[in-house]
Amino acid sequence: MRFMQLAENPKTYAVIFETGDELAAGLKSFAEEQHLAGSSFKAIGALSQVKLAWFDWQKKKYQPSVVLDEQVELVSLIGDVALNHGKPQVHAHIVVAKRDGTAYGGHLLEALVRPTCEVILTESPRHLQKQLDPESGLPLIQPPSA
Repeated sequence: MRFMQLAENPKTYAVIFETGDELAAGLKSFAEEQHLAGSSFKAIGALSQVKLAWFDWQKKKYQPSVVLDEQVELVSLIGDVALNHGKPQVHAHIVVAKRDGTAYGGHLLEALVRPTCEVILTESPRHLQKQLDPESGLPLIQPPSA
């Protein structure tokens, strides 16, 4: 993974993942290294493997839904970074397309990049905090206090 800062205000980065990089772990690592506390990102690229999930409301947890072990286009990756117990937490949703155009989407669990994934990440001037939502059981972004 390589990165460069594109702008200072708002702080904006280009984060480039290369063949063999694990995308979910790399995003988390980048968020921790840069002390991100309120960011959004988008990306395109291609992957050699991907594992997706969906949120099971009844069980209150993410369940694996799609595992692809083949070359796919990363059609869209969007997500955010917010603090959860003082540490950056990445939440990402992804859509990938197979060679026949069939698309699969969901919550990103794991993905291996091949040959690239180009992420543009913008840091918000205000930090975002997550708190446990009792109804869903998930740490959700809470609106900042005025």
